Amino acid sequence: QVQPVESGGGLVQAGGSLRLSCAASGSTFNIGGIGWYRQAPGKQREWVAGISRGGSTNLADSVKGRFTISRDNAKNTVYLQMNSLKPEDTAVYYCKIGMGSWGQGTQVTVSS
Repeated sequence: QVQPVESGGGLVQAGGSLRLSCAASGSTFNIGGIGWYRQAPGKQREWVAGISRGGSTNLADSVKGRFTISRDNAKNTVYLQMNSLKPEDTAVYYCKIGMGSWGQGTQVTVSS
């Protein structure tokens, strides 16, 4: 199974925005729903957002009202739009498709 590839992380000030991308091959992209997860130093990896093949979305309570997950099937890409970022959002963000493999992650750092 091919790993997805995350990108778009970086350093941003509190209140700023970033858009993360999760790209995969078409055969991998279509096997199931896609989830975004994050892991901060010293903490367990936690689920952040998910989107089904049909486009239904759900978000963790900690990011509702600030983050949006979407997909572009033509580009085999899922996005995580992150607005009103807080220092507590600092983590490595990972993408997972269905029950498949994790991507390598992309670092998001939010300064106060």
